[in-house]
Order: sequence, then C-alpha cells, then structure tokens
Amino acid sequence: MILFTDFLNKIAFLLILGLLFFPSLAKAEEIKKENPAVSVERIRIAVFPVENLSGTVAPVREIRQMFIEKLGSKGVDVLDEETFEKFMAKYRIRYTGGVSTEIAKAFKRDINVSGVLITSLELYSDVIPPKISLISRLVSTGESPSILWMDGVGLAGDDSRGLLDLGLIEDPKVLLDKGMKVMFDSMNRYLSKRSEEGGGYSVKRKFRPQISYRSPSFDPNRKYTVAIAPFFNYSLRKYAGDILVLHFAKELKRFDRFDVIEMGAVRQAFLEMRIILDQGVSLVNADSIAGLLNADLILAGDVTDYEDYQGVWGKPKVSFSAQLIERKSREVVWSSNSYNEGDEGVFFFDLGRVNTASVMVSQMAQLIGRMILQDNRKLRGARDRVVK
Repeated sequence: MILFTDFLNKIAFLLILGLLFFPSLAKAEEIKKENPAVSVERIRIAVFPVENLSGTVAPVREIRQMFIEKLGSKGVDVLDEETFEKFMAKYRIRYTGGVSTEIAKAFKRDINVSGVLITSLELYSDVIPPKISLISRLVSTGESPSILWMDGVGLAGDDSRGLLDLGLIEDPKVLLDKGMKVMFDSMNRYLSKRSEEGGGYSVKRKFRPQISYRSPSFDPNRKYTVAIAPFFNYSLRKYAGDILVLHFAKELKRFDRFDVIEMGAVRQAFLEMRIILDQGVSLVNADSIAGLLNADLILAGDVTDYEDYQGVWGKPKVSFSAQLIERKSREVVWSSNSYNEGDEGVFFFDLGRVNTASVMVSQMAQLIGRMILQDNRKLRGARDRVVK
C-alpha cells in the first residue's frame, strides 16, 4: 500500500512539473515561429558600401553597419572588413552600385564569397518630417551574377500622422530604424526560404501610364531575360536615371516571367562596347548590348521630372517614358509615358496621399510590368494586388 502511494505521488509530481513547464515550451515554440533561424547553408556575403544617390550628406556608414550586424545575427557569414578592403584595393573597385561579371568571378574564386549585398540610398532628409528611401539587392557571384533578392522602402515621418499627430515621426533615426526593419524582414524571408506571399503592397490604378502601346506580336506568356539600360536624365534631380533603373529592376523582378540581368553586368557591357548615351539608347546600340548580354529585351527610357520635397508643404512629382525593345524582331514592343503627383485623387484629410517619389514610382513601374504581361482578360505573374 505504501509502495502504491509513493507511485501515485511520483505520478502527481511529474504531472505538476509538466503543467509548469508546458506553457514555457509552448511560448518558446511561438518565439521560434516568429523569428525562424536562417534555414540555409552557411553562406558568405560581402556588404558593399552604400551608394549615395540622395545628393546630400547621409548616414551611409551607419546603414551599412546595420546590415552587417543584422546578417551576422541571422547566422550569415559576413566577410570581415580587412579581407574586404584588401579585395577592393586589389581590383581597384570604386563603383559600388553593381557587380560586373569579372568582379563576381573574383569574389567567388579569391575569397569564396557567395553573394554581394548592394544598397542604394535614394532619399535622405532630416528636416521635420524626415524622409528616407533606399533599395537593396543580393547578387550572386561566380560565372554569371544574378539578382537573388531585391526590395526597397520609402518612408516619410508624416505617412501616418494619426489623431492629434500621435503617429508623427520627427526623429530621422527612428524613421531609419523603421525602414531598416522593413528591409530586414524582407531579406529574412528570402534567407529563411519562406514564401513572400502576402508581403507585397497595394497598387492603385491612378498610377497607370497616361499613354501606352504594346505590339500585337509580343507574347506575354513566355519568359524573358531583361537588361535595363540607363534612363536618360532630363530632370533637375541628380541620379534620377539611375534611380529609375533600380525601381524598374525591383518591380520587374516580382514577375516570374521576367529575369532581370544584374545592373553591374549591364554597365560593364556599355563600357566594353564604348557606348555613350546621347538622348537615349538607339536600336543599333540596344541590339549590340542585347547580343553581348544574351538578353531577350532591352528596357530603356528617359526621365523628365523626379521631385521630392522637404518639410511639410509640397508634393512629389515623377514623369518618365519607357520603351521595351525585343532583340529577335528588333522592334519596340512596348512604349509608355507616365506622369503622377503625390496628391492625385486626394480630397479629404490627405487620405491616399503619397509623400515620397520612391513609393510613387514603384507603383508606376509595377503597373507597367502588369500591363506588359497582360494576357487578354487577366493579368498574371505579379504577387501584389491592384486596388481600384
């Protein structure tokens, strides 16, 4: 009887322990789901210095360091600074806005780097309310560099003012931290091999091009390799042409039927062919570049207006044209003109207002991609939904 009582006491004790520890285990499992470890092989990544396209002094070193620390915390082997600097000096690399084929080969051959993280800062303003826009991409190394992941963010401190301005962000550092979190979350989804479904944004129809044409001979159902040529810049905004290229690359990469060639490889091709852009890309130059890069399509265009504003009063403006040239037929299979302002369709309480050119041009480029790939009654291939 005593033995049986002891047995029951032990059972009761184990049950109590189970009840005490089970909630902790469950909570730990929830935390694991919220912050999954990077489920990829140990990869080595080099982080390039941030390309500053903002035309102003900006905390580019701090942004790069934030990327390095975050990647390290996710289990990624980030190339150490000493080795990185020796490599950059050895190959005399000064351009940090892309990776050429030769440099991609050297990264893999010399120091066994699997990918290069490239970040371009489009906009930085610390005037209240502050603004920031940046675009990052991860490019593979080796024989044929390709864009593995690419995303961007554009934020203004007054995007979500809320009641009594309780949502107003006045500290540029707070806004930068918010923007970097968006980028980290997107990158982590890629590194963790998780689906990005539902991670997109709404695209409004008001950002469709005002004039557009697509050739009847264009087949929207096949997959295309696309090289994006530099956009000729007529605007007063420095680097506006480079910024348009980045936005189109980011948005076209969202479609399964577009394989976007790394911009560093395109730049290298222009240098090798000694092509000087004079008011855009000619059909002859487009054919030469497409042949060198083995591209099916060449996207080119020009920018006539690209404006952001500082402070409270003002509105962003973007105006550009885009043409898509098919290598096989040597025909312009797509042509469009787009113009938008940030306050279009806004009537009450600034609802629907866009405060940065970055957010606006992303939607404009996304809708052009959808229209190019439109197949009769439905649009296929994009991951985001259109809001009417």
